[in-house]
Amino acid sequence: MTDVEPGVLELGLPDPVRDPELPARVRIHEVGPRDGLQNEAALVPVEVKAEFIARLAAAGLDTVEATSFVHPKWVPQLADAEELMPRLAGLTERHPGLRLPVLVPNERGLDRALAHHAGEVAVFASATETFARRNLNRSADEAMEMFRPVVERAGEAGLPVRGYLSMCFGDPWEGRVPAEQVVRHGVRLLEMGCAELSLGDTIGVATPGQVTALLAAFTAAGVPVGQLAVHFHDTYGQALANTLAALRAGVTVVDASAGGLGGCPYAKSATGNLATEDLVWMLHGLGIETGVDLPALAATSGWMAGQLGRPSPSRTLRALLGTSGPSA
Repeated sequence: MTDVEPGVLELGLPDPVRDPELPARVRIHEVGPRDGLQNEAALVPVEVKAEFIARLAAAGLDTVEATSFVHPKWVPQLADAEELMPRLAGLTERHPGLRLPVLVPNERGLDRALAHHAGEVAVFASATETFARRNLNRSADEAMEMFRPVVERAGEAGLPVRGYLSMCFGDPWEGRVPAEQVVRHGVRLLEMGCAELSLGDTIGVATPGQVTALLAAFTAAGVPVGQLAVHFHDTYGQALANTLAALRAGVTVVDASAGGLGGCPYAKSATGNLATEDLVWMLHGLGIETGVDLPALAATSGWMAGQLGRPSPSRTLRALLGTSGPSA
């Protein structure tokens, strides 16, 4: 493993300056092993995925989305879900409180997840018609009805369900997405039983004003901000600014991907997710607790960049490792 280059962290940087109007603690929902790797051109060996997840847990990330039980035809990069899950056995014992949710697209996916003793599941819906048809091969309303028995059965089995809602701020085919449209679909996911709703800026076009307005629209519709999470892509360099706007609105759960891995295989304009290192640097600078060991996280992402054979887009990671290239 490549160590973090000594320097700024030894000097106590970032210097934490607490803002009392921001949350005292933020839970990072790490999506690198699933959302990050699903968009890689090359297939990552299952043993590398297992080690990646183990290293992320050791770095203090308490929620690591492990994989997706989607049909291999649609996402071949995650075709090894059944092989991966047994390799994660024991992680939750070594790291009490660790959560390893998995994505399930339908009831068949839920059956596979239950067979492998998944502790949490997530479903992935769309706020726009075009993306729903391209991603799920059905209308947005039809997709919602497909998810209903999944959420109900998961609840009966005692599994918490997270709802992802994509294209919340802009769609590459439809353009601007009205806030009321996003709220309507989001409320349906919550009403059917999702415990948490992650609002996705799938193509990274959101700006802080949009984020504030959408969260206010959910609040006006009676949705507690504690049920909402945010999922930003950094296409236009706005992910951290958008995250700060969400924090100021009371959001305490933020999705991120180690090393900035990921995108979306069904939206070609979607670039990488918000890098977990960039997020942690900002949160720690704001005096917000995360439970994450930043040097260990950076070393893990540097190692993963080496496995992929290319540099990470995370600026914090590059600064900490002192290199723009992948680590061995």
